[in-house]
Amino acid sequence: MGVHNVRALEGPEDRAEFLHRLMQDVRALEYMLDQGLFETAPLRIGAEQELFLVDGEYMPDPRAQELLAKLDDVHFTTEIGKFNLEINLDPVELGKNCLGKVKEDLEAHIRKAQQAASELGSKLILTGILPTLTQAHTRSEYLTPVERYGILNKAARNARGSDFQIHIQGLDEVTISHDSVLLEACNTSFQIHLQTTPAEFVSMLNWANAISAPVLAVSVNSPLLFGKELWQETRLALFTQSVDVRASSHLLNDSQARVSFDNGWHTGSVADVFKDQIARFKAILTADLGISSFGLLEEGQIPKLKALCLHNGTVYKWNRPCFGVGDGKPHLRIECRYIPSGPTIVDEVANLAFWIGLMKGMPADMQNIHEMMDFKDVKTNFLAAARYGLSAPMKWDGKVWTARNLVSEVMLPWAKKGLLSLGVAVQEADLYLAIIQKRIESHNGAEWTTKSYRHLLKTKKRHEANQLLTELMFSNQEKGSPIGEWGLPESKSSSVPFLRVRHVMNTDTFTLDEYDPIEMAVHIMKWKNINHLPIVHGDRLLLGMISSTDLAKISETPDNLVRPVREIMKRVLVSIEADKSAEEAKRLMDEFGIHSLPVVEDGKLIGIITSKDL
Repeated sequence: MGVHNVRALEGPEDRAEFLHRLMQDVRALEYMLDQGLFETAPLRIGAEQELFLVDGEYMPDPRAQELLAKLDDVHFTTEIGKFNLEINLDPVELGKNCLGKVKEDLEAHIRKAQQAASELGSKLILTGILPTLTQAHTRSEYLTPVERYGILNKAARNARGSDFQIHIQGLDEVTISHDSVLLEACNTSFQIHLQTTPAEFVSMLNWANAISAPVLAVSVNSPLLFGKELWQETRLALFTQSVDVRASSHLLNDSQARVSFDNGWHTGSVADVFKDQIARFKAILTADLGISSFGLLEEGQIPKLKALCLHNGTVYKWNRPCFGVGDGKPHLRIECRYIPSGPTIVDEVANLAFWIGLMKGMPADMQNIHEMMDFKDVKTNFLAAARYGLSAPMKWDGKVWTARNLVSEVMLPWAKKGLLSLGVAVQEADLYLAIIQKRIESHNGAEWTTKSYRHLLKTKKRHEANQLLTELMFSNQEKGSPIGEWGLPESKSSSVPFLRVRHVMNTDTFTLDEYDPIEMAVHIMKWKNINHLPIVHGDRLLLGMISSTDLAKISETPDNLVRPVREIMKRVLVSIEADKSAEEAKRLMDEFGIHSLPVVEDGKLIGIITSKDL
């Protein structure tokens, strides 16, 4: 989606023209491969860093465009959410000093961005999913007002023909029906690009798939979404479902989600890899494509294969094949997309070192990995890593390993061999791979986040725990120590100066339907020792409230117990929003002589705050 002048495909003529150009690009790709025009040396690595912008209360800050204007730097760009931004690092030649150069470049850009953000009263956070995100931040008002995002959202919605359905089950469960692709903005990643030669491209792409599970297992950093414990890398499930353009009636057929792991080994040519994607995934966007690819070749120029790259940019494989042109030379890359942002810069460089080392350290007897392993085992390993991280069971070379043992005993030695083959100094290779080993011995990002969150919930309510967790992430990120050295948080109050309703409200609320009998209300209040019950309809649409005072006299008459609660509930309600101050909640209770307030968002109940909470 790097192309800016995109538009949705409209009508058969528009589609036919784009597909014709797409076929021309495939022919041009094959011609350049046949003529040996691709760059084979030097090879390079690159990276894209996605970040969250947060305000002084560690909540998502929708001023990324204002920050970008202040930065005025081509390395920084927008993302789909107003609270996201992306840094595109300059490519670095693969070799002796490549890790140090990536780290230095990343530190310089993030330092520059943090300084600019501080002038706005904001901060930047490196994490896969921001703990303080709420469903309110996925409303259309948070979509970055850049034309291509609106077009992508509309095209995806039209292709699907209905709302996007999110269902992720882990320790907790999240089920959401959403009308846009903006849930994608809940995810940020650290994407790594490795340039390869045409001769090794297909073999390297297969190897990238094979090693994905152990690399992911040590990198997981996104166990929470909206305060719910889900997968160790919830980001993968959320991103997959948030842009799934398949109609629900087609989900059981053989069509593949646009965000996906491959379905099998690649056995053909470089061009066959791209042909497979064109055959599997319907084109949804077009753009001003300019002179045809063969027209440019006839003029002695290297075409950028704009149609091919645009289509490729709407297919989000976790290991994505990429074509590009740099300094007038075409090249091929493999993009590793599954590694999350954070927890620190040094952790990200360690992830990069581990992945690059493994890619370049492929043992000679693994060159034909597609003949040695069942691809279903590879995919099962990957999904297990996303769900369970370092605790995942994995099949490798005829044995069943834990991810911890597989990484420590097999993968790390291979990664070191690969780094040394590039000329990376032994001390530097050991430094970064020791960071990976430390996670195996202590905890990775997801394990630290989960343990810290549970610890905070012992004394804090959910939203305050999420805020404190984010504050701790930022503090540790600024110190720069890798995640394996982070300790559990101490019990303390947040440094944030304002106490809001969301910090003290109860989200584990008991409710009744309007037609439930009064007897049910009496028993729930007694069993759960509560004095207020919201009455809701359907998806928690708030209709009214009843209190223990309302029930005190009416429940004394047995005949009243079978009456529906709708006959006695209070319909004219005083309510409050989660972002209001706790002082405002207290003022409303005093003013109206009440002891509880339903907390609502778009008319739907999300919690309740009582005088006891205050």
